[in-house]
Amino acid sequence: MTTAVDTGIDLADLAFWRRPPHERERDFARLRSLPHPVFFPERRVPLLRSGKGFHALVRHAEVVEASRNAKVFSSEPAVTNPEPPGWVKHVFGDSMVNLDDPRHARLRRIVSRAFSPKMLSGLNDGIAKVAERIVDDVVKEGPRDFVSQVAARLPIHVICEMMGIPDGIRAKVHEHVDVSTAYTGVRMSLPRTVAMAGRNMAALFALQRMVINLGREREREPSDDLVSALVNANVDGERLSPKELGSFFTLLLVAGNETARNTMAHGVKLLTDNPGERERLVGDFDGHIGGAIEETVRHVSPIMQFRRTVTEEYEMRGVRFAPGDKVVLFYGSANRDEEVFQDPGRYDITRKPNPHVGFGGPGPHFCLGANLARQEIKIMYRELFTRLPGIRAVGEPELLLSNFDNSVRSQGFAF
Repeated sequence: MTTAVDTGIDLADLAFWRRPPHERERDFARLRSLPHPVFFPERRVPLLRSGKGFHALVRHAEVVEASRNAKVFSSEPAVTNPEPPGWVKHVFGDSMVNLDDPRHARLRRIVSRAFSPKMLSGLNDGIAKVAERIVDDVVKEGPRDFVSQVAARLPIHVICEMMGIPDGIRAKVHEHVDVSTAYTGVRMSLPRTVAMAGRNMAALFALQRMVINLGREREREPSDDLVSALVNANVDGERLSPKELGSFFTLLLVAGNETARNTMAHGVKLLTDNPGERERLVGDFDGHIGGAIEETVRHVSPIMQFRRTVTEEYEMRGVRFAPGDKVVLFYGSANRDEEVFQDPGRYDITRKPNPHVGFGGPGPHFCLGANLARQEIKIMYRELFTRLPGIRAVGEPELLLSNFDNSVRSQGFAF
């Protein structure tokens, strides 16, 4: 077994995630070159479930293998790293992302109808209208911050529209989402851990309370929205309980919102730094936007990692895992694997094939909202590059300090 001491790298320490992205990528390349997955010990983190540590799965093949084999690499009890304490699920309910089949399959079956091709195609006109309004506002206000003026607005609006969230509380939803994603989850001082975890839990609880209350209203008086569909029995008699509805809403807001938002924000910077790719996209938008989205997701990996718990004896690249062992799937590292991607540091919107794992690896937990995120980015970029063809990033992005969410807090821009 290889240890963190052997490499001088510690993926469990906040200091690693403070380093510039190019330095972290260099260390992940070193880890990929080693013959075995590296074990990283963890110290006790206040308010979080203590553990002995985890093996880092950093190669593309490792991430794909673990993702496909959900029976051995379980999402229960939690996929965040480190894991939250057991009482969290009693307060917030079981999120679909933290479940295995058959419970995961049941929840996914109920909510998947919101992401069918027919349902998504019906959203196009509404998304286009919001994108048009966003650009109208940018032209009127002038460029300041691409995240707050553009990238953060569209995904939350779309999710709130789908769910039927009233206009009067949408600003508060946005505020709670920002707070809930600010908690890093890596080792830090006790005061900071307590403060950040407390704010995070309060924000998540507020979001769940909002949608649970709305769900009760929709049970009494159904409307033409997703909340009504989820809390009232479908043709098979299935529906979500109040806690399940709350968990799904927070998952949709955090995962669905952050993936599209951060891909858009990172993308405008990548297209600015790679003018040849930008010219290629603008010159044939319909021909290249699909490739541009996939390459941007690969390049930035909006969600950087997920944790799995081993359920039975299993061997991978010379390491024998035992039941109860933890592994962490590092999507960002897998998306830079030299054995899969030629010149992985290069941003190439024509890259084919592009088997990235930016929406999660293949298997039952592949991102349910991936096509919605693609749709939002495509429509928003079309509006931007059609009406503001000179749009470009200015300066470096301010990134969230996190080991989980590759989030852009702000990005200057001009047009």
